[in-house]
Amino acid sequence: MYLLIPSAGVGKRMGSNRNKLLLEVQSKPIIAWTLLAAEAASSINWIGIISQPSDWPDFKDILADLQLTKPVELIIGGTTRQESVYNGLQALPQDAEQVLIHDGARCLATPNLLNACAEAICHCGGLIAAIPVKDTIKVVDESGIIQSTPDRQHLWAAQTPQGFNVKLLKQCHAEGVRQGWEVTDDAALFERCGMEVRIVEGEETNLKVTTPQDLAIAEFILSHRQ
Repeated sequence: MYLLIPSAGVGKRMGSNRNKLLLEVQSKPIIAWTLLAAEAASSINWIGIISQPSDWPDFKDILADLQLTKPVELIIGGTTRQESVYNGLQALPQDAEQVLIHDGARCLATPNLLNACAEAICHCGGLIAAIPVKDTIKVVDESGIIQSTPDRQHLWAAQTPQGFNVKLLKQCHAEGVRQGWEVTDDAALFERCGMEVRIVEGEETNLKVTTPQDLAIAEFILSHRQ
């Protein structure tokens, strides 16, 4: 299975002026934990890190320190996540039929989750890891007035990995470029093109490290795992 890791962002909400994936948690950069999970996942045999070339020296140092057994390719990122994934798809080996896309900031995803998504994508066109929403969700207008309360049993919080048939996802990205669509994840492109996206149950601990508070939670979870 081929794995693309979008890693081209800057940690504005983290209060950082550099790529947040270079910040450390449990004495390792955030991206290192993501890579270690991919290394331990038996289904993953190729890894592409999509990032800005200015970060490549740091990523190369991290890779040298980790000494992964699986091939890792550095791919030039875009100005948005959507552009970065598009670039990543073009850089996949010619024989890639399915791909998993996993945010580098979700450094707590386990090898078991990666393996489960890799197995499931062999039987469908598209999927996302997600967990059922526990909180009551309110739809609010611009004035801060509640408009509706959706039924919680139909709501799931999206995570990554997301998995896709490579040919279909390339078609969706091409259509997105043609139509000028701007989306926050690849599943949204699939949905806009009328394609089904299946849910694979994710993990409660698979949070996205976005704020300093998330960093502290990640520290706590990783310390208990170790």
